[in-house]
Amino acid sequence: MTLVGLTSKQIIDQEKSLILPSCTLTDAIMIGKIAMEIALTRELPITIEVQLGERIVFRAAFIGSTTDNDWWISRKSRVVFLKNHSTLYEKVYAEERGVDWHKENSLLDETHSIHGGGLPLITRGEGFVGALLVSGLPQVDDHLLGIEILTDFLAHKAELP
Repeated sequence: MTLVGLTSKQIIDQEKSLILPSCTLTDAIMIGKIAMEIALTRELPITIEVQLGERIVFRAAFIGSTTDNDWWISRKSRVVFLKNHSTLYEKVYAEERGVDWHKENSLLDETHSIHGGGLPLITRGEGFVGALLVSGLPQVDDHLLGIEILTDFLAHKAELP
């Protein structure tokens, strides 16, 4: 077991269970709105961002978040777009193999963060299309909140005709 209490297989299984039927601009905005509702209801001190390709489609910062969260989000985003996996997966997989992720990838922690909270947006037809990014909670909580947001989005999509 790793420091975060999850295995890389568990995280990959989460990613596979969250394959989206599609991810249009409207879908990305809906993901952001779900995240916003959760953040407001629970009064979470987070910043959230939804990206499709190079485009920031949705971004919101809530009371208690700071500009540091913006820095974390940009660093997490670079990892998700580089590897097409969650930042927590990259962290745990490196831990399991006993390697320094940043050295292995010739990257700096100042530019690429493998702390939880960056999740890939993967569709059935197109594969990797973007990222959901959460910053402001402990890293496992950022990750689990992202999982909850995407699970809620999928439940909402299943209810549509």
